[in-house]
Amino acid sequence: MAGGRQHYNVTLAILTLAGIAYALQQTMVIPALPTLQRDLHTTTTWVTWVLTVFLLVASVATPILGKLGDQYGKERILVIALLIFLAGSIGAALAWNIWSLIAWRALQGAGAAVFPLSYGIIRDEFPREKVGVAIGLISAVFGIGGGFGIVLSGLIVDHLSWRWLFIVGAVNIAAAAVLVHKFVPESPIKTPSRVDFVGATLLSGGLICLLVALTEGESWGWTSGLTLALAALALAFFVAWALAELHVPEPMVDMRMMAMRPVLFTNLTALVAGFAMFGTFVLVPNFVETPHDLPLRVQRLVDYGFDASATKAGLYLLPSSITLLFAGPVAGLIGRRTGLKWPLSAGLLLVALAAASLATWHDQSWQILLAMAVLGIGVGFAFAAMATLITEAVRPSETGVATGMNTVMRTVGGVIGGQVGAALLVAHTIPRTGGVPSVVGFEIAFAIGAVAAFAGATLAVFVTPPRLRRRERLELTEVLGGP
Repeated sequence: MAGGRQHYNVTLAILTLAGIAYALQQTMVIPALPTLQRDLHTTTTWVTWVLTVFLLVASVATPILGKLGDQYGKERILVIALLIFLAGSIGAALAWNIWSLIAWRALQGAGAAVFPLSYGIIRDEFPREKVGVAIGLISAVFGIGGGFGIVLSGLIVDHLSWRWLFIVGAVNIAAAAVLVHKFVPESPIKTPSRVDFVGATLLSGGLICLLVALTEGESWGWTSGLTLALAALALAFFVAWALAELHVPEPMVDMRMMAMRPVLFTNLTALVAGFAMFGTFVLVPNFVETPHDLPLRVQRLVDYGFDASATKAGLYLLPSSITLLFAGPVAGLIGRRTGLKWPLSAGLLLVALAAASLATWHDQSWQILLAMAVLGIGVGFAFAAMATLITEAVRPSETGVATGMNTVMRTVGGVIGGQVGAALLVAHTIPRTGGVPSVVGFEIAFAIGAVAAFAGATLAVFVTPPRLRRRERLELTEVLGGP
């Protein structure tokens, strides 16, 4: 420690723990949804809201808490977000019915602010040459924790009560909150300003309407009046939000910043990356869990899948979590030498390759495992590059809200990808099997993910013009006084 500031490696370790705590809770409930439906005596629609409400609140809270971190101190707001997250986890462990569980999961959604606030702390505290690698590691945690969360959830659901999902989460979150408060220094960079309540309300309304329409569209019908009305209302909210932000003196999100080429193209790429990655992550467990203990007349029609348990299905995602751990920091190192748009583009090309492989080769377990390992490298490269591109493109005082909006775009893309995958499986079922998806549905869904990722890789090339990027690197070298 020098000058009263904690060494940045200690800060990085604590922020990594906080990120893992959030990522685990995001995905741990997915394998447990059937158990929750049975134990809490509810319907499929309402138990799905255990996941949906978490994503809704996370999408709304992320840019708002990111902005508050820029204003009042990133460490302070991070501790507050973790404490709200902790309260939600304890409440979820004690939930007495589906309504209380949904309410507590809504509180948990505040934990999503961990990522934009962590990116801001890293930018403020770390040596310039360490920023890319550190952000790469934190970005990788998002995927690593998600993969391990599904594996851990399978073990807990198969051997313990679902309440232990939230007890385990509460322990991690409490430890992270204490360590952040004790060891992470408060950011020296703040932007005193008033809270833009109008902008926050309009953005929240638009995100809520959009995500509800996306998550419920399959059950309501994509062309139903309610789905279309929510989509139209979401569009109206977003238009009103953009207009309001252009005319208030201290906007929550500076529209001019969002229109900057690196920010705009990186956010569009995040939308595509979320679509391709989450669509694949949702489909693979469903594919490998396809049962084989079916009636004889049905068995000969279902010629795919591996009859995996919840625990084994999670193990198929492990290769992606392991390769993610190394890919994120490596992307930061490569980006320092080549420019960050190239790791971003390469990462999405690898995602496209993995998805195309799953669409073509899926008869053996090793084919799934290899594709997931490649997917992890691609996602690690892409997520790390996105976060660093955003932090480099905006002013230090805008880091929290800018990276928060990038996380929102990734979440929205993920929800769209998951729903498209689910809709394709429903549309392609095997006759006389009671709704068992056909392998064609999986193949089309994986192929669409591959096409989307390839489009994102192409889009990433235009994040920054080549000449401008070289000029920016030259100017940075002159400022730093080194190579």
